[in-house]
Amino acid sequence: MAKKLKILIFPDPRLRKVAKKVIKFDKSLEILANDMLKTMYEANGIGLAATQVDFHVRLVVMDISEDRNDPKIFVNPMYQVLDNYKLYEFEEGCLSIPGFNEIISRPDKIELTWQDLTGKEHKDYPEGLLTVCIQHEIDHLDGKLMVDYVSALKRDRVRKRLLKELNRK
Repeated sequence: MAKKLKILIFPDPRLRKVAKKVIKFDKSLEILANDMLKTMYEANGIGLAATQVDFHVRLVVMDISEDRNDPKIFVNPMYQVLDNYKLYEFEEGCLSIPGFNEIISRPDKIELTWQDLTGKEHKDYPEGLLTVCIQHEIDHLDGKLMVDYVSALKRDRVRKRLLKELNRK
């Protein structure tokens, strides 16, 4: 049975670690993916990168469906921005930065490649919220956070608030 994992909170330095490519497709990868899905659902999120739960492998789980029953698992996801893209603005939030939402501009057209839990390769051209979510989660795997898209002043305010809340616990 899946277990809930602890989500790292900004400014935890482990969120800046770059995840390593998954090369072993075994039962432990499936267990981690299921634990991540449980964690994401219980935190009321729509996406979660392994980095956020202190596993530094290129694994992302996601479910953007209204009824929360369409889980997606991406192993070693990568994307390329397509030539005919436009910038898409979307208000993003992050389970590792609670209470902080910001409008972020991201390309609206990408080519996504990934592997499934068996190692089989896939390619797709996602749209809308899925495109935003994928780019957000892959940023996590690369040690980048959505606060990196805002001013240093705003980022520092968020960092100070979260550290204050952490010290109260």
